[in-house]
Amino acid sequence: MNRICKLFNIKHPIIQGGMVWCSGWKLASAVSNAGGLGLIGAGSMHPDILRENITKCRAATDKPFGVNVPLLYPEIDKLMHILVEEDIKIVFTSAGNPKTWTGFLKEKGIKVAHVISNSRFAIKSEEAGVDAIVAEGFEAGGHNGREETTTLCLIPAVRRTTSLPLMAAGGIATAEAIAAAKALGADGVQIGTRFALTEESSAHINFKRLCLNLEEGDTRLLLKKISPTRMVKGKFTSAVEEAEISGASVDELKNLLGKGRAKKGIFEGDLEEGLIEIGQVASLFRKIQTVKEVMQELTQNDFID
Repeated sequence: MNRICKLFNIKHPIIQGGMVWCSGWKLASAVSNAGGLGLIGAGSMHPDILRENITKCRAATDKPFGVNVPLLYPEIDKLMHILVEEDIKIVFTSAGNPKTWTGFLKEKGIKVAHVISNSRFAIKSEEAGVDAIVAEGFEAGGHNGREETTTLCLIPAVRRTTSLPLMAAGGIATAEAIAAAKALGADGVQIGTRFALTEESSAHINFKRLCLNLEEGDTRLLLKKISPTRMVKGKFTSAVEEAEISGASVDELKNLLGKGRAKKGIFEGDLEEGLIEIGQVASLFRKIQTVKEVMQELTQNDFID
């Protein structure tokens, strides 16, 4: 049996990324119901909103689902205790040191996977006691690794450093890409962009339509002085790019970014002033589909057996 399927008790080794402003209970439950593992994206939720999403997700599916937690979350203590109180069994952590919370979660009987962008962090994740690793390449949307290593290079490098169950992420959105991930040494995949553009995603329709009309090269990896972020070309992206070219400082870039920029773009659909995050692979797709339709397409190869 596939190691990812066995670890999470799922039918297909396909994990839905816990994306801010996209990954609410509707998306997570739909992916789980279709045989993958749905993740609620806690990074954009206040603690009470997270608890509400967990309750609704549990009512919408009897299949396993989990929660993605960025470890730099401002109310991390409160959030972690909610996960325990709500009896969450699977947590994916990212954007921080896995040693900080992995022990606490494992003591509560929770399976932990950590998202990394290089082999060094893969080793640290294994030392921290995680159950599995997600290796995310440069192609991915949103926050990205500083090394800018592509998935094609990253997966075999990480596979060489760890024997843990390994999921590939970044630029994976088709059955063919899943087969390629297997060939590189992955046991499963984590998919963000393709699920962000489904009917069940909580992202705004303006965001989905824009991303489904992108061409190759329509995203940029910017904000490298703060946290490398893949963004769609547009008014705000151009302002960031111009600021970086002119040598803007970290403080100047933070002032330009302001607060709530991703919510404005992804959740509220403001394509002028919002920050639009999506992966490079969005340019392959042109229509909004249901999660069920996407999962049917993704499982059309031998990798899912």
